[in-house]
Amino acid sequence: MGGFFGTISNKDCVNDLFYGTDYNSHLGTKRAGLVTFDPEKGFSRSIHSLEKDYFRSKFEDELDQFHGSMGIGVISDTDPQPMIVNSHLGRFAVVTVAKINNQREIADKLLAKRMHFSELSANKINPTELVALLINMGETFLDGINKVFDNVEGSCSMLVLTEDGLIAARDKYGRTPIVIGRKEGAYAATSESSSFPNLEFHTVHHLGPGEVVKIKFDSMEVLQQPGEIEQICSFLWVYYGFPSSSYNGVNVEDMRERNGYIMGKEDDTEVDIVCGVPDSGVGMALGYAEGHGVPYKRAVLKYTPTWPRSFTPENQTRRRLVAKMKLIPNRAILTGRRVVFCDDSIVRGTQLRDNVRTFFDYGAKEVHARISCPPLVYGCPFVNFTSSKSDLELLSRRIIQDLEGSPNKNLEKYATTDSPEYKRMVDEMTKRLGITSLKFNKKESLIKAIGLPQCRICTHCFDGSGFKCMKK
Repeated sequence: MGGFFGTISNKDCVNDLFYGTDYNSHLGTKRAGLVTFDPEKGFSRSIHSLEKDYFRSKFEDELDQFHGSMGIGVISDTDPQPMIVNSHLGRFAVVTVAKINNQREIADKLLAKRMHFSELSANKINPTELVALLINMGETFLDGINKVFDNVEGSCSMLVLTEDGLIAARDKYGRTPIVIGRKEGAYAATSESSSFPNLEFHTVHHLGPGEVVKIKFDSMEVLQQPGEIEQICSFLWVYYGFPSSSYNGVNVEDMRERNGYIMGKEDDTEVDIVCGVPDSGVGMALGYAEGHGVPYKRAVLKYTPTWPRSFTPENQTRRRLVAKMKLIPNRAILTGRRVVFCDDSIVRGTQLRDNVRTFFDYGAKEVHARISCPPLVYGCPFVNFTSSKSDLELLSRRIIQDLEGSPNKNLEKYATTDSPEYKRMVDEMTKRLGITSLKFNKKESLIKAIGLPQCRICTHCFDGSGFKCMKK
């Protein structure tokens, strides 16, 4: 997915920029970049690969090369950024959290207008440069940002660092968040409000869909009011979000615990203990334990000293080993017990199947899986939430293909909770994963736990509804 942080201060901003960007590290593992602006020294930029290392270790030794009272940083799961542009609007830098499905078509239009691309990522057009060129076509920065919104199919939130301040623009349909923070002598904008507390910022505003604001060290100006249609990604709460972050004013950990409580209250399965698969399954498991009236136990733990997050090797065998290495089962807790383990979702199912096998090997009497969202039946065309290249990488779609002879047949029926097709799919998942029982949360329960109107939340990956909501 990716996350960004930008700040503008009445003094040097480099430390706030460095640590604020680092607090977005859970959102991406591919590339990272920082850029600052100083009126005398201009723009200073650095970009590094994160595929085999962490943000802090890549940038810490370079901090003395950055100068200025304003800057932006990004952790990206896609392209190298920030981009720096000299244009008729003045010099500016831009970072994005985006998924641009029609970038070839946009590029062809720009090339036909005699514009050119200088940045290539693995011989492909850099989507953030594409955004920068669209901005440059505007009469003003706001006009250019709206050209991005009008042309991009998918989503795009961005920070634009100008010589006159920092502009934050949230995706047209609000699929990814931006939150504004303030402290004495400074403002900041970020994807994750968890960036704020230790830097002494406090949240003052959550941008609405398509809203654009300009911040200086002592003020915030709304350049464009939010639009009426919002489709914020429900997976922000299910999986992406750091527990202390809030999106649209709804805290991630609170939501996960409510979500688990609802599911635990409804479940009549007799078990002895509940555990959560670290990290995103823990909040749900705590709520499930309370709702179900059974103790929460740490039956599996994440080895944080060397696996705070796992890098993804290209080799499939090594990738599976990495996924296994970071989680350590506790035999003393598992032996002889009927255990429910809570997880955020099932994508490919490989890691979950390995975890189930390990639980049984370590003495569990029964292993029940409870998933905090409905089955992922549709691939996401709006946000980069997995590295999947095809819907057939989803376990649900492979099962549908086996049952129907086509991965695209009767999808609505398979996405409808408790339909005959849905039950067949879940039963087949249960067999393939080797679980005693498997239950998914209902979409209605998930929406209730988030607490926002359903019409403002994107649930496309569960029910295929995203395009319909945009047309309302």
